[in-house]
Amino acid sequence: MFPEFTLRYARLPERFHVRFAPVPVPEPRLVAFNRPLAEELGFDLGAFDERQAADWFAGNALPEGADPIAQAYAGHQFGNFVPRLGDGRAVLLGEVRDRNGGLRDIQLKGAGCTPFSRGADGRAPLGPVLREYLISEGMHCLGVPSTRALAAVTTGERVFRRVPEPGAVLTRVAASHLRVGTFQYFAARGDLEAVRTLADMAIERHYPELAEIDATRRYLALVEAVQARQAALVAKWMGLGFIHGVMNTDNCAIAGETLDYGPCAFMEAYDARTVFSSIDEGGRYAYRNQPWIAQWNLARFAETLIPLIDDDQERAVERATEVIKRYEGQYEAEWLAVMRAKLGLAAEEEGDRQLAEDLLEALHAGRADFTLSFRRLAELAGDPQAEAPLLELFERDDPIRTWLPRWRERLAREGIEMADIATRMRAVNPLYIPRNHKVEEALAAAVEKDDFAPFEALREVLAEPFTEQPGREEYTLPAPPTERVFRTFCGT
Repeated sequence: MFPEFTLRYARLPERFHVRFAPVPVPEPRLVAFNRPLAEELGFDLGAFDERQAADWFAGNALPEGADPIAQAYAGHQFGNFVPRLGDGRAVLLGEVRDRNGGLRDIQLKGAGCTPFSRGADGRAPLGPVLREYLISEGMHCLGVPSTRALAAVTTGERVFRRVPEPGAVLTRVAASHLRVGTFQYFAARGDLEAVRTLADMAIERHYPELAEIDATRRYLALVEAVQARQAALVAKWMGLGFIHGVMNTDNCAIAGETLDYGPCAFMEAYDARTVFSSIDEGGRYAYRNQPWIAQWNLARFAETLIPLIDDDQERAVERATEVIKRYEGQYEAEWLAVMRAKLGLAAEEEGDRQLAEDLLEALHAGRADFTLSFRRLAELAGDPQAEAPLLELFERDDPIRTWLPRWRERLAREGIEMADIATRMRAVNPLYIPRNHKVEEALAAAVEKDDFAPFEALREVLAEPFTEQPGREEYTLPAPPTERVFRTFCGT
């Protein structure tokens, strides 16, 4: 059933990883399986056997050709450098080539206590496994580059975090698990050969167009390419009200995908200061800080490549610094492109940025729901009489009433039918997101009652986030006051 493994990372020298077989679990049970993704990866679904799949995705049996390893990496965690982290509970089975020709990692998360576990149990609770499944697949369907979930398996064990929970294993698929922290691990050890190996692998796997560039320019070009993807990625997060929660350098993927869905959440009432993570007491990774934390992480990445950028260290630092300084302009351009699309604007005018910022101010003043406000703007673009459903989202509506005529005047200059503008706005402003209370409702049912129906229902809704689904209006609404989620927790 499994496609053929290539084992590119496992064939690197031993200092890049440790070989580690997943620790068997007593009662593996497949509770979620992503058939569309499996087909995309080249699985033989005609030979699908649920019992065999449960054994594979729990780590009780190894698919033919797999060579499981735990990868080494370091990372800045909340600004503090930890020189040795690594996969404490994750095992990379290997890479497969998908139907489009791209390499994809297949990793088991929660597969046992590896040599990088640092005293932890190496397991994963069911709640965080299902959270990552729902939100990573939701992000994918929203058009955000992301790692993805292939399967979730319960283990028949109890895992102890804040309270005892059923254990589980997540099968995660990624373009790769190369992180800024992977480069930091070897740079901190002065292992320039390893850093070069990683850089060449990143170029070959994610940025093949750079292979033709002269070696004196190639590694600086890699910084530029990674930076461009990160700027675009974070702009997409900001356009959806998504808050990652743990933007440590070990969670910053070189491929430009969203990596690690621990204490993440989607903002409802707009407030740029919003923090959900229980461990982010200082607000380092608040919504408004995400673009600049990404730049900080990129600076750490550039530091690891300094010896490869130029033999003259001072000149290398200058060249890298020039690139990192350009991030602000790159991000601003990406963010403005996202906001123009959300507002129905295709042409570019000088006042568009102010128009977008003033809308956000109006949302903040009115404590209006971020996602529904943009979706109802789309409805208003197509129907001038549809103002009431938008205004009812605002506790205070005078700022949005002042803003709306400016927006209408700007749309008129687009020179196309308003119905067409409404259509393109609906295509980028989702009606359904993984709302925090609906996610928690699904997790609670699965964890406390072994009831996966709410999980399956939410997964089905999130697969079509831009399309109205009659009868599922409850999934569009913000949480009632008694169900609001203010804190989220990491599953480690």
